Amino acid sequence: MGIYQATIRWRRSTEETFTDGRYSRAHEWLFDGSASVRASASPLTVPLPFSDPSGVDPEEALVAALSSCHMLFFLSFAAKEGFVVASYDDCAVGILDKTPEGKEWMAKVTLRPCVVFEGERRPTAGEVESLHRRSHDACYVANSVRSEIQVDGKAEGIQ
Repeated sequence: MGIYQATIRWRRSTEETFTDGRYSRAHEWLFDGSASVRASASPLTVPLPFSDPSGVDPEEALVAALSSCHMLFFLSFAAKEGFVVASYDDCAVGILDKTPEGKEWMAKVTLRPCVVFEGERRPTAGEVESLHRRSHDACYVANSVRSEIQVDGKAEGIQ
């Protein structure tokens, strides 16, 4: 179907011994040949100064990918239904937990989209709920993870 690629680039500073564990986890994600994102281990996992809070950490990226994928399907489905979306904002939250075996994992992600509709044709609350359910079912990223994903959305400008 499709092949997606990301290049992850990290370099040790010459001042860092490395084997003592005191090295920077800051690195770079490169996409599509030109998009570049500063990345790092989470400061919740690796203390400063060995992590960089200005970088995106893998856990945040997973939450963002789930939210973004859901949104893109929602917008597509809403457009096909004739609903005009003026804005879509989500403050998604991921919860890291431990399995019974003691392994850490992203146990739950809650999407909190706030969608504003405009135009002549406005959806009902039930239609918005259906758009979210269909978006979740279609989302490639959600279909690829075993985490619980909850959608707790709000909508404005509905019937």
